[in-house]
Amino acid sequence: MRVVRLASETDFDGWRAAARALRAEAAAPAEVLWTVDGGQASLFPVEAPQTPAGKLGGFKVSRAFVDLAGRVALHRSPERFDLLYRLLWRLEATPRLLEIASDPDVARALDMESQVNRAAHKMKAFVRFREVAAQDGPEAFVAWFEPAHRVTEATAPFFTRRFANMAFSILTPDVCAHWDTRALSFTPGADPADAPAGDDLEAYWRTYFASTFNPARLRTATMVREMPKRYWRNLPEASLIPEMTRAAGDRTTAMVEKAPTEPARRIVRAARPEAQASEGAPPASLTAVAAGVDACRRCPLWRDATQGVAGEGPAGARLMVVGEQPGDQEDLAGRPFVGPAGQVFDRALAAAGVPRDEAYVTNAVKHFKHQLRGKRRLHKTPEAPEIEACRWWLDAERRLVRPRVIVAMGATAARAVLGKATPIGKLRGQALQLEDQAQGVVTWHPSYLLRVPDAEAKARAEAEFIADLKFAWSLAEAAA
Repeated sequence: MRVVRLASETDFDGWRAAARALRAEAAAPAEVLWTVDGGQASLFPVEAPQTPAGKLGGFKVSRAFVDLAGRVALHRSPERFDLLYRLLWRLEATPRLLEIASDPDVARALDMESQVNRAAHKMKAFVRFREVAAQDGPEAFVAWFEPAHRVTEATAPFFTRRFANMAFSILTPDVCAHWDTRALSFTPGADPADAPAGDDLEAYWRTYFASTFNPARLRTATMVREMPKRYWRNLPEASLIPEMTRAAGDRTTAMVEKAPTEPARRIVRAARPEAQASEGAPPASLTAVAAGVDACRRCPLWRDATQGVAGEGPAGARLMVVGEQPGDQEDLAGRPFVGPAGQVFDRALAAAGVPRDEAYVTNAVKHFKHQLRGKRRLHKTPEAPEIEACRWWLDAERRLVRPRVIVAMGATAARAVLGKATPIGKLRGQALQLEDQAQGVVTWHPSYLLRVPDAEAKARAEAEFIADLKFAWSLAEAAA
């Protein structure tokens, strides 16, 4: 058995030199034991052979393997060095081994690399500096962090670039990084007792965090996945999360029950620009689409609507969802799907596993068509000329977002997306090829689910609606 004692848990250079020598001697992986000595003399005192750069053990390895090995070496798994040597041993016979993702060793190494990259990303996101009293010098800042893997040394240069003029120290159980605005240095790991106490700015930060919290957009599972609880004790704002989460339901209910007031249409129309924003060159951005929709005069619907309602969502969304038109509450709020149908829509998205903030949500017609009955504004279905007039804006959104899949909810949306009247019941659940290379899926409109009187039929329609959304999301993920 050949025993290799590395200088530290992150001694990749030592592993590389020893692996080169072992491979040159044809030492099989089963004959090698990798350990970390932390400073004692190595029991495998082999000088690194003078092989050309980029070669290990007499044969070339790709840059991809070297980069992968460097990241895997930062993982906390005790098997990491053995795994890397096993991969190195196999690379001579299978030079393209790393391209075989189904290989157990390759899959394990790639998974380790992904975990290390994620740990580095979390460190960049969740390190919180606190000001400490400096003796006869400029202000200094200290942060305590417990990374999931040994990424402190690899990630520290990020902080020196971001805070180049700020002297700081990042304390971790593994190693501590220190930046004096000129040089970066490292010292052994620290104890949690060395973590700095909170400073005066944290109260302001907690106030800001609480004021930006939207209970209606709370997704607890997503929040915990992106901000694991292991990091909460290092985040000053995390102390507010349990109470805000507990009260989110009541706050959301209060927000929903407090209906928005309807602005005076006369004042809205007077302030609205009369420019024919829909004439001329197509809009070059989604911001221009939103401004143009509000000023649009391509059909008469603008006269009785409060405002135009453009779509919302990320510009590069893989999934676009198209409804019919804004409803009463959407017309007042200026956002799509925030009323009763929007609540049905949100519940169905959640059941289908579709994050709403990763989809672009819009309507085929951008102004609310309605008729007055007393003080109530009752929905009226848009007619073909109105749908056709508004396709100019929907086509602009499709061109700018470039979704992989478009879901058309209801007959109006299907007509706008497909360019012709479409029987929803016959075509739902299928992938339809569209002219812009996207795939189309037609399904029921959420408002239809609200109108189904029979409980059994309603449950069946809701299940079909959720299944169609799940199917569309799977197409979008596959296309990506």
